[in-house]
Amino acid sequence: MRKRPCTQDVTPVHEKRQYALIWSEFKVKFKLRYLMDELEIETRRVLPGKRRRAPRRRRRIVVGAIAVVFIAFVALTAYLFVWPEQGMPATVDAIVMMDGTGSRLDTTLDLGWAHRAPVLVISRGSAYWGHGSVCAPKIPRVTVICFEPNPATTQGEAEFAGRLARLYHWKTIALVTTTPQDTRARLRLERCFSGKIYLVTAPLPKLDWPYELAYEWGATLKAFFVQRAC
Repeated sequence: MRKRPCTQDVTPVHEKRQYALIWSEFKVKFKLRYLMDELEIETRRVLPGKRRRAPRRRRRIVVGAIAVVFIAFVALTAYLFVWPEQGMPATVDAIVMMDGTGSRLDTTLDLGWAHRAPVLVISRGSAYWGHGSVCAPKIPRVTVICFEPNPATTQGEAEFAGRLARLYHWKTIALVTTTPQDTRARLRLERCFSGKIYLVTAPLPKLDWPYELAYEWGATLKAFFVQRAC
C-alpha cells in the first residue's frame, strides 16, 4: 500500500510570526488610508460652505459699520444743526443779528420792540439784505447799529460784535440767527466775546433746510479746524 505524502506545515514558527506582523501592518495602513480618504471627502464637503459663509460675515460687518456711522452722523447733525441749545433771558445787554437766510430781521425787530435789550446790532453784509440804505425803523429807547462786516462772513460779524462788546462793556449778548447756523455762530462769537451768549433762532423756509445743513457741515468743520482765531 502506497503512503500518502505528508501535508503537515513545516514553516518555521518565527516566519509565521513575521508574516502575521506584515499582514497586521498592511491592515493598519489600509485602514489609515481609508480614514484619510474619508476625512478628505468630508473636508471638501465642509470647506466650501465656510468659504461661502466668510464673505457673508464680512458683508454683515461692513453693513453694520456703515449703519453705525450713518446713525452717528444723523444724531450729530440733529444735535448740532436741528435741535441746538437756544433761548434767552428777559433782557440782555445787546441783541446781535447775523445776516443770512430766514426771517432774522423781523425776529430782531420784534425783540427790540419788546425792549429785550437796549441795543440792536444788525449785520447787512450779504445779498440776503434787501432793505437798501435803510437800516431799521426807529424804536423808542433802543439804539440800533447797522454794520457791514469785513470780511462779510460770520467770522467778520463776530469780530465786530466783540469790538462793540469791549467798547460798551457788554456782559450778555443774544444772537439772532437760524437753527442750522446756531452752533457755528455761537462758536465764532465765543472766540471774540468772553461774556454770556444766548441764541434766538428765526424761522427758516423748509426748502432751505437741505442746503443749509450741507453748508453748515462744511462751514462748521472749517470753523473748528481751520479758522480758530476770532
